[in-house]
Amino acid sequence: MSRKTPTLLVFSGGTGTPKLLIGLKNVFDEAALSVIVNTAEDVWVSGNLVCPDIDSVLYALSGRIDEERWWGVKGDTFTTHEALKKLGHVEVLKIGDSDRATHILRSELLRAGKSLTEATRILAERLGVRAKVIPMTDDRVETFIHTTKGAMHFQEFWVLWKGEPEVLSVEFRGVNAATPSAAFQEELRRASTVLIGPSNPITSIGPILQLRGVREALKNKFVVAVSPIIGRKAVSGPAAKLMRACGYEASAFGVLKCYADFLDALIVDIRDDVVGGEREINGVKILATDTIMRDVKSCERLARFILNIIEAKD
Repeated sequence: MSRKTPTLLVFSGGTGTPKLLIGLKNVFDEAALSVIVNTAEDVWVSGNLVCPDIDSVLYALSGRIDEERWWGVKGDTFTTHEALKKLGHVEVLKIGDSDRATHILRSELLRAGKSLTEATRILAERLGVRAKVIPMTDDRVETFIHTTKGAMHFQEFWVLWKGEPEVLSVEFRGVNAATPSAAFQEELRRASTVLIGPSNPITSIGPILQLRGVREALKNKFVVAVSPIIGRKAVSGPAAKLMRACGYEASAFGVLKCYADFLDALIVDIRDDVVGGEREINGVKILATDTIMRDVKSCERLARFILNIIEAKD
C-alpha cells in the first residue's frame, strides 16, 4: 500500500532517477510526486521529437521501461528502424516501434499547437501515470559537448561516439533565453522539499539549474541530493568524465560542490569513502546508505531512506 506523504518535487534526468521513481511511487503516494525533467538532450529524429529523459520517466512510472537498458519500452521491436536502415536512412538513436509511437503522438500534438508541457501531460494520462511529469522548459535548449573531435550534440557524443572523445567543455545552447515552464515555476513555488535524483549533475541536472531563477529559489527549500558517483566512478553514463571536464572532482564531494549553494543533505553510498566518513561538510549533512538500485526492492529501500530524511526534517 502506498504511504501518504506531502508533495515531493523531484529533479530528474534519464537513467538513475527513473529507477528511484519506481521506488518512490511505491513508497510515496504517486499522485504527490511532481517530476521536473531535463529536456536539453531532446533531439528530432525522422521527423519526430525524441525526449529521452521524459520518456524514461514516463515508462518507468507506467511500468513499461526496458529494465535491461533503462531506456525504451521493454519487449519492443525495431522493425521500422531496421526498414529505414535498409532504405539508407540512418537514425542517430535506435528507436523501438512502441517507443516511436510515443514520439509520433508528441510531435503531432506539438504541430497542432500544444506546448511540450501539454503534450507530456497528455502522454502521461494515456500511459496511466498519476505523478505530474513536467518538462523543465517549453523553450528549445540543447546540450553540446565540445571535444577534441569538434562540437557535437549530446546524443552524437554519447550514442555515435560512445562518449569516447576527450571533453573540453559543455554548452547548453539556448538556456540563457529559456525560462522554466509555467508548470515548473508553479511547482517550485509550492514545494518545500526538493529531491535531486542520482542523475548526471552536469548534463541531466545542470540544464535545469541553469534556467532563470531556479538556483536562487532552491536556497529557500530543503534540498536533498543522491550522488550518482561511487568512489571515482559514475554508476552509469558519462557523469564522471563530464564533471572532470567542467572542473569538478569526479566523486561524491564533487557532486556536493555542484550543488553547494543550496544543498542541505547529500546521500552517498555506504561503499564510498571519498568524503572520509564525515557527517557534515560545509553545512551539508552527509548521509550514507546502499544507493545501488538492482531491483524494485532496492529502489523502494532507497526511497524509504529518503522519506525518513524528509520526515525528520519536518
